[in-house]
Amino acid sequence: MAKQMLPKRQLENVGLGLTGACVAFVAIVVLTLIVMVAQQGLTTFIGDGVNFFDFFLGANWIPTDGKFGAAPLIVGSFSVTILSTIFTLPIALGSAIFVVEVQPVFGRKIFQPLVELLVGIPSVVYGLLGLTVVNAAMRAIFGQAAGTGAGILSGSIVLAVMILPTVTTLSIDALAAVPNQYREGSYALGCTRWQTVWHVVLKSALPSLMTAVILGMTRAFGETLAVQMVIGGVEKAMPTGLLDPAATLTTALTSGLANATTGSIQYHALWSLGMLLMAMSLLFILIIRIIGKRGAKANG
Repeated sequence: MAKQMLPKRQLENVGLGLTGACVAFVAIVVLTLIVMVAQQGLTTFIGDGVNFFDFFLGANWIPTDGKFGAAPLIVGSFSVTILSTIFTLPIALGSAIFVVEVQPVFGRKIFQPLVELLVGIPSVVYGLLGLTVVNAAMRAIFGQAAGTGAGILSGSIVLAVMILPTVTTLSIDALAAVPNQYREGSYALGCTRWQTVWHVVLKSALPSLMTAVILGMTRAFGETLAVQMVIGGVEKAMPTGLLDPAATLTTALTSGLANATTGSIQYHALWSLGMLLMAMSLLFILIIRIIGKRGAKANG
């Protein structure tokens, strides 16, 4: 009996060793990335002498003139992220309610797969559509005030379409996870379908819905190519309106790295932008974790 159990224990130990090695490898990769980005990014302030507050609060990003004010890029990133989320949320939430509460058969078999197809469309296609359709619509609606049509509003519309399938799918899963007993109890008390959806289903699914929104914002915050094609790419000054051409952290990174000399101040400043992007991603993940824990406690 002992001889038969020995191989099983050895196999179990091998399995534990392999899984532990995988976890250790992932942890090492993540820590290495964080240390490498932080080391290069902090060189801007420690080695190159750029003032920390001037970097984050300065209103002009002109690396060729030695001006490294990232505030316009930060404002551009947060503007398109927040606006795209505002545009997406009511559509995604309404679609999720339709799929789960109104027409579950049609929604699950036809509507949801169509929405999920949007995930497979490359970013450059969204950028081309934004360049030819959205920017043209901005010119037609706002006239000369829109200029070429490129701007924060155009970028937000394109991003809203891009994050729509993510937020919609996660919202559908969140509403579907609400136990049917909650709905039946609400109906037993005489509530209508919409009263049940508004007061019971949505409130029960709120933590998961917030997670869906944060994940959508994370996708929007890190998007590069499509935004770069429709936002205008103006990095030098702070945008003053939704129709103004602007730039984001990601677009400044992609356009600046091609012209930056390794080891130069501009090179390290771009790494600082990457460090800021990484910090924001980690913050979004932390928020998701906090929301998930609070949701688990509330449901428990």
